[in-house]
Amino acid sequence: MLCLTCKNLSFEIICKDCQNNLLIPSFHKREIEDGFFNYSFYTLSELEDLISSKYYFHGDRVFNILAKLSFAKFAKNFIFTSQILAIPIDDHTRHDFSHTAILAKHLKSQFITPKYNCLKATNIVKYAGKDLEFRQKNPRKFEITNISNQMTILCDDLITTGATIKQAKKALEKKNNQVLFSLTLADAKL
Repeated sequence: MLCLTCKNLSFEIICKDCQNNLLIPSFHKREIEDGFFNYSFYTLSELEDLISSKYYFHGDRVFNILAKLSFAKFAKNFIFTSQILAIPIDDHTRHDFSHTAILAKHLKSQFITPKYNCLKATNIVKYAGKDLEFRQKNPRKFEITNISNQMTILCDDLITTGATIKQAKKALEKKNNQVLFSLTLADAKL
């Protein structure tokens, strides 16, 4: 097959050269609410084509590679005083996989445990390409199941305005959960 990024022959969907030389994560921090931060590993311009793979059947392989390069490395170096749950934002299955569940899976470590199917949007609206006003007028209306009184980290692929993450955080907090921060692959404002 051909590598998605360099188009050279490869045994993987993204060749080892591109993984080691082009997809090197760097750590970015953005405050999205007073004292609440999102951490990301790439700029949107670095990953735009790869993130859009979530809409295609091969996206699970792309997201597993990206998560291994970023989320897994983060988890390996993350130390905390108590157990934390990694919560994927709206981890519904499309094209036979959930890209946010893949990201959360790679956070599994001594201190972090992924928890799936507990933060679901009841209003299925696509935010891609929409402005903040549209996002605020069309909230996702998250429903929380099987989680309360926990320390959590939110996981998503992309942060643009921060509206989705703020809505998810608010929904978790209504069930007495503490959201420490959110992690995304990419930040659209960088």
